[in-house]
Amino acid sequence: MSEEEKKEQQCPAEEIQKDEPAVSEDTANDAEQKVDPALEKAVAEAADYKDKWVRTVAEYENFRKRNAETRHTSYMEGRADVIIKILPIGDNLERALTMCDENTKKGIEMVLRSFKSLLEAEGIEEINPVNEEFDPKYCEAIMSEPAQDGVESGYVKEVFLKGYKRGEKVLRYAQVKVTG
Repeated sequence: MSEEEKKEQQCPAEEIQKDEPAVSEDTANDAEQKVDPALEKAVAEAADYKDKWVRTVAEYENFRKRNAETRHTSYMEGRADVIIKILPIGDNLERALTMCDENTKKGIEMVLRSFKSLLEAEGIEEINPVNEEFDPKYCEAIMSEPAQDGVESGYVKEVFLKGYKRGEKVLRYAQVKVTG
């Protein structure tokens, strides 16, 4: 092998570079700015998938909160329905107190106390608007009487049936007599 052949084998890259024309700076900048269209498409798809994922996670979180609130509301309404059904028992116990002897009265008072503690534990309050201004949000006027001297009209004179509420939700309206 001649020396020239040895040089060609050792430095073939130099010869290739000598044969190629020089690249100008403008051409190099254009090459950098040109991005593979497949890469651009993949980046756009990835951003789209990420946006969809974030939206799906937010929708699921909102659904979970709404569902939990709906379950809680349904549960509380179900409990309120049961309480409404036992309210007449308390009314009957109070009526029985007025018509019994002393020994029976003590037993009925004990049962009535446990009934009232059950209502209290459930967060249920009595609506007893005697001598207060009539409020249709809590009372149902079933009777009226003319206002006497010194008494303003529109006030509750007597309660025939106690009302009950839990928070601001009325479970049973108080049935009252109103001055007119």
